[in-house]
Amino acid sequence: MRVKTRALVTAAGLALALMASGCGADDGDGGTSGSGNKKVEVFTWWADGGEKAGLDGLVAQFKTDCSQYEFVNGAVAGGAGSNAKQVLASRLQQSDPPDTFQAHAGAELTDYIKAGQIEDLSAQYKEWGLSSAFPKGLVDSLTVGGKIYSVPANIHRANVLWANKTVLANAGITAPAKTMPEFFTQLDTLKAKGIATPLALGKDWTQQMLFEAVLISRLGPDKFNGLWSGKTDWAGADVTDAINDYKKLLTYSNKDRDTFDWTDAEKLLMEGKAAFQLMGDWEAADLDAKNFKDYSYSVFPGNGDAYQWLADSFVLPKGAKNPEGTKCWLKTLGSAAGQKAFNVKKGSIPARTDSVATDYPAYQQAAIADWAKGTPVPSCPHGSACSQGWQGAVGSAQGKFSSDGDVASLQKALVAAAKQFAGK
Repeated sequence: MRVKTRALVTAAGLALALMASGCGADDGDGGTSGSGNKKVEVFTWWADGGEKAGLDGLVAQFKTDCSQYEFVNGAVAGGAGSNAKQVLASRLQQSDPPDTFQAHAGAELTDYIKAGQIEDLSAQYKEWGLSSAFPKGLVDSLTVGGKIYSVPANIHRANVLWANKTVLANAGITAPAKTMPEFFTQLDTLKAKGIATPLALGKDWTQQMLFEAVLISRLGPDKFNGLWSGKTDWAGADVTDAINDYKKLLTYSNKDRDTFDWTDAEKLLMEGKAAFQLMGDWEAADLDAKNFKDYSYSVFPGNGDAYQWLADSFVLPKGAKNPEGTKCWLKTLGSAAGQKAFNVKKGSIPARTDSVATDYPAYQQAAIADWAKGTPVPSCPHGSACSQGWQGAVGSAQGKFSSDGDVASLQKALVAAAKQFAGK
């Protein structure tokens, strides 16, 4: 789901570049609406590694299913879609939407819905049989005011701890930690064995992911879910304990974490300079694409059967130049063949319940089994738990905490963010 940030690229520069390229791409019959429009611009942040491989697989299926249309790649690189979302916001504001764009399923979509920027797809769900193909709980999560606005391509898991097997073996660590105290013991062991950075970490949303995993360990799935529904108090003592655990974890991470994207942290793991990295399961596809096989994975210590889910989804923007072409893309995306073509290479699992687990690599097979029996919990940095405004407020607070380590200040900011954005 993530791509490497291109250094020092401003949102304004990206917008101008994308608009310029869009003008070039609209030459001929693709530049006007109507029956002559054959081009379908698909706007994503999938530009590298396993993410691009997944997109390529889906595009191949689209070309088979929708040969009357031409795929136009509107990808904009940037971790967690940070650059892409800025460019997209500019285009939507100027009434120049792509034909479809990537968004995280869940609460993140409410911003677009309230702004009247995306179309209702409920009729297409019935026409394409998606209401029965997707799990009821997922369909319920996608439904806002009785309407469905996106088609999910997959289900990702966020709370996965990846490890370099050789580094662990050399330190005498033979089994995953089940609790936070066990994990701290392992991190101390690694430091004693000369691993200066036992836990690789990046900036922004990667730090939010790690913090959420710690929150799940301290609060459990039900109380963690309550943080986003208003049933759990962000000012509570258990949240304070989680912040202190998180602060301690930062002492085992690389000091330059605030300059790293997730793939930079992943490189520390691959090079044996770090033992662990908390990251979503798109890392499996990325490591495989880079031909690195010396890795293992486990649920984050203390998370139990909590399955922190997120889903990449696509929408039909209002004012799209080629709505029929977009519908063909969305139909392919939701189909069994489309989900297989995408997820086998992406590292995620299909959203459909009729997929065959043995069609997938080892990690996905394990994830499919865990999803079937696990307790789902959402993710704020990946949009399933909170709005984009809430994401931004938490990100700013945690960026400050990475520098000053002020527990009280972070908790106060989290309380304020919940008060401002909950229910919006």
